[in-house]
Amino acid sequence: MKQRMRSALRLHGIKRMHTKWGTCHSTSKRIWLNLELGKKHPDCLEYVLVHELVHLLEPTHSDRFFELMDKHMPNWEQYKALLDEPPIMHVDWDY
Repeated sequence: MKQRMRSALRLHGIKRMHTKWGTCHSTSKRIWLNLELGKKHPDCLEYVLVHELVHLLEPTHSDRFFELMDKHMPNWEQYKALLDEPPIMHVDWDY
């Protein structure tokens, strides 16, 4: 998957998002990650990145999408659950 993703991804970045941990625009091959992921366990960051990269192969949350998640990150559900644990977001920080 790594080589396939590397060639498919054209742009990536980090920004503050209020409702999502990450987003993928499959047509423009662009991925954005939420700045607040820096407050989470590194496995959560990896989960969100894999999740968004899989969207380059499968744009919807179809059965194929979840099969690809299982293939490339077998414990993804465990890391997804970690994202719901505090701290979720702290908007008063100065960067």
